[in-house]
Amino acid sequence: MSHTEAAPGSSLTARRRSRELAEAADGRVADVLVVGLGATGAGAALDAAARGLNVVAVDAHDLAFGTSRWSSKLIHGGLRYLASAQFDVAHESAVERGVLMTRTAPHLVAAEPFVLPLTPFVSRAQASLAWAGFRAGDVLRLAARTPRQVLPAPRRLSATEARHLTPAIRAAGLRGGLLSWDGKVTDDARLVTALARTAAARGARVLTRVRVLELTGTGARVRDDLTGEEGEIRARAVINATGVWAGELVDGIRIRPSRGTHLVLRSERLGALPAGLHIPVPGETNRFVLVLPQGDGRVYVGLTDEPVEGAIPDVPEVPETDIGFLLDVLGSVLDTPVARDEVVGAFAGLRPLLDTSGHDGRDGTPTRTSDISRRHAVLTSPDGVTTVVGGKLTTYRRMAQDAVDAAAGARGLRAAPSPTATLPLIGAAAVDRLRALPAPRRLVRRYGTEAAAVHTLAAQDPSLAAPVLPGHPVTRAELLWAVRHEGALDESDLLDRRTRIGLVPQDRTEVLALAREVLEREATTARP
Repeated sequence: MSHTEAAPGSSLTARRRSRELAEAADGRVADVLVVGLGATGAGAALDAAARGLNVVAVDAHDLAFGTSRWSSKLIHGGLRYLASAQFDVAHESAVERGVLMTRTAPHLVAAEPFVLPLTPFVSRAQASLAWAGFRAGDVLRLAARTPRQVLPAPRRLSATEARHLTPAIRAAGLRGGLLSWDGKVTDDARLVTALARTAAARGARVLTRVRVLELTGTGARVRDDLTGEEGEIRARAVINATGVWAGELVDGIRIRPSRGTHLVLRSERLGALPAGLHIPVPGETNRFVLVLPQGDGRVYVGLTDEPVEGAIPDVPEVPETDIGFLLDVLGSVLDTPVARDEVVGAFAGLRPLLDTSGHDGRDGTPTRTSDISRRHAVLTSPDGVTTVVGGKLTTYRRMAQDAVDAAAGARGLRAAPSPTATLPLIGAAAVDRLRALPAPRRLVRRYGTEAAAVHTLAAQDPSLAAPVLPGHPVTRAELLWAVRHEGALDESDLLDRRTRIGLVPQDRTEVLALAREVLEREATTARP
């Protein structure tokens, strides 16, 4: 691949979508149909295609439209699961974190430091428990064979060191801090885009804006939401990877959605943050509010864990109670609490937790969603649809592998063993090679080896080099790249998922006209 090109066969475009949708619905039978293009669905499409199977993958909206774009952007090592004795889940998380950081996506996933400030609200017993947890997390790293140079060891901090790493915290009464490390993905939606494009490079037909109207074990009746045309996609095996919407397509699947809310602040509000923050939630032994610097002029503060009842919305709303809770916990460690009008954006995602009981079995009280296991489950319906639910972003690859194993086994497909634990995603390379790329570091962290091609776009046309918004680093070249290679079909794809400009409504409004201009310019250029 040259410095001006995308990886061969990986470009997702409007023209490719139209052609491949027509092929998928022309009566031929695919080996595997995957429904849902979040992390798990895109991962399943890649897993199946990498095994040599013929794959069609569809989503009613866009890549990463659902839960996969609303995470904390953390690739967890499983520490929280040790506290609830879910040792298998903890180990699986640590292993999958290591896979992403060392083999499949080192350009997108890197180590992130976190400080737990030892304020007067944190007792010495709580501090000792947290320290023991961080040490146990380091044992998990060792068991997963993730090198020390990839994830440094936890250590204790003096009060001065803690203030240096998190200068906005209150100095009065500060005893010091605990420094730990975990994995962090540059952008969860970009991870999904990389998965989908890697699958496409392996021959998978990746089709957005294709809504499943009816799903069976032999395919689906679908509608192209861009044209309104309906058709049928036939397949030997079908995987339902629609997350919180899984029960709408397959009978008998019960989901207990849990809402995780994050706030968006301007970076200057909390000052320079070389590290994130773990803030203990009062009255909880294993729950924290996280402060997550993003490197793009914004900081996220999250998250909640609240049950959601009723119909599942396409885009969850953020209730004021969640905002108030997060601001209260954040304010407990700051010199100056954050005011409500300083929250410039907020977002919420719904975790697709599998409901196996509905009650705690004693007094009829519903189980808290924070207590429901994060284990994933693969279920096969009587008519042969394989559904994968539960789990989390970190373990998407293992979930995808298990889903393809189950679907292939149930339908008698001959498939090679999964190679995805060692299969680099689009843009991945050894750290030394990434550092040597002739492109800005920010682009390398988002595009990996393709960063030079994105940078070259701007070099060839200076009008593309300018940031789309004062104070935000995204350039016009990145918007153009998203249309040409990453399957962006409209303004929301560009602003809400390929970039995260849309997380701040005011910023989204300012850039909307420019996004339309880029789309119209590329549409005109692409016409035969």
